[in-house]
Amino acid sequence: MDFRTFPAAGRSGTPGTGPSRRSAPDEPALVECVPDEPLAVITVGPSAEDRRAVLAGLLNAAAPPLRVPAGSFLVVDYAPSVGGAAYVPGLRSSREYRPEPVGAGPALARPPRRVELTVPDPLLRHFTLVDAPDTGTLGVAGARVVRDAVRRGGALLYVLPDDQPVTATELELLAEVADEAAVFLVGTPGAGAPGVVVTVDTSGTDGGWPARHGPVTSPGSASEPVGPPTGWVETQRAALATAVPALAGVDWIDLDPAAADTAYLRRALIDWASTEGLRRASLTPPVAPGATRTVPVVPTAADSDWADRLDRRSRSLVGQLRRDISLAVAAIHLRCVQEVVGGTGVPGLPGLLDREVEALSLDVVAACDTGVDRMLAESLALVFGETPDEGVRLRAAAAVGWGLAADRADRDFDRVLLIRETGEVETVYGLGAVGVLAAYPAGTGGAILPPLGVGLSGGCYQYWRNPARADPDRARSWLRQVLRETEVELCREVSRRFEAIAGSLANVLAEAVRHGRLLA
Repeated sequence: MDFRTFPAAGRSGTPGTGPSRRSAPDEPALVECVPDEPLAVITVGPSAEDRRAVLAGLLNAAAPPLRVPAGSFLVVDYAPSVGGAAYVPGLRSSREYRPEPVGAGPALARPPRRVELTVPDPLLRHFTLVDAPDTGTLGVAGARVVRDAVRRGGALLYVLPDDQPVTATELELLAEVADEAAVFLVGTPGAGAPGVVVTVDTSGTDGGWPARHGPVTSPGSASEPVGPPTGWVETQRAALATAVPALAGVDWIDLDPAAADTAYLRRALIDWASTEGLRRASLTPPVAPGATRTVPVVPTAADSDWADRLDRRSRSLVGQLRRDISLAVAAIHLRCVQEVVGGTGVPGLPGLLDREVEALSLDVVAACDTGVDRMLAESLALVFGETPDEGVRLRAAAAVGWGLAADRADRDFDRVLLIRETGEVETVYGLGAVGVLAAYPAGTGGAILPPLGVGLSGGCYQYWRNPARADPDRARSWLRQVLRETEVELCREVSRRFEAIAGSLANVLAEAVRHGRLLA
């Protein structure tokens, strides 16, 4: 089930507004981005060596060697000195957690979700650099995680070596984000291995797209380095522009990371950051005089059924979300079983499942935010008789959030569902514990509800990597159990959150009906 189909509050006709960072894609959110929302450039591509060479060139050799475990995100940010930290789900409890320095301490039980590196380079004062795993290893869930990071960060840096083709995963990712994020296309020379020539099979193409090619030994020139065939690079770039019309006007930046010639790319990224930073800051206007005035409500609000309709809407949204979660879990089960049976086998199950539940948690949180936005917009329109202005909406959203924070029973919304090797799902509380699970860390972007995370403990990796436990039937049984437990916990959490939101919103609107004022 694609959570992008979940309906959101209708505000698409409002000029100069943008979606919340955690809102579902293509759905306008009620609560706007905060002005200081951080900018990020997400780097993707098929070759980790080429991507990180480009990043090292951008950083002017201010960074140490950019090495992270396979499958982990690399987040490079500014600090006065070089430092690093690895964020591993389940490493410690939320209260005791401190990021372990990269390369220090004992070996990690599982790959970290992300590795953060701090570098004293002025470029990073403008934005954060994020390097995603190789696109060939992302899969369906990994592409969704990258897409979420690009939408929140604002820019995608696509690095394509000249001797490699554009894959279907990359093409789909570019098509999804091209209309809503800045895209920078970078071409690098590639490996250029001696005695190897890259050929193109022109006998079979897919809709005009160059066929996949591979390295073939050149019989007559085994000692001479040979690059891609003449016209290959131009052909695949033209095909990319045809397949993704939004990229037709985007120029390719050809650079050789070995030559450290990244000045043009640096200027282009800084120009984007300056413009995008001003745009985001303008989304939340300054508080106008009289913004805390009383709010007029319709005369019949006290006798209307707004409270009953709010309750029905909350129950309806919960039912829809629970059905979506069930369908998404079923799809995850199918993909994981296929991996166990015909993919990397049992040892690859933990890594795939961890990325799947990460994408699932992002979708569930975004759908919850969008549902809350819609419920808030509909309830305010009922009580005020019309769609309120921006200031009233923001005040109402803030009042609802304060109501949640004031209730002691609801202070444990910041939670992690940690899957254990025994098949049990353990709950770990705290905002820090949730932050450890993020492949790309970000704020709530004005969302009312706190975030939620799902991940696998290191014990799952150690357990299923043991050759003595490489039993597909046993792995499939464990998979069914953990997915069933995860689905139950997620559905219970969704119900609890909407119940608390509905109660807080009811108190805010009751105050407005009785006294003509908001609590914010």
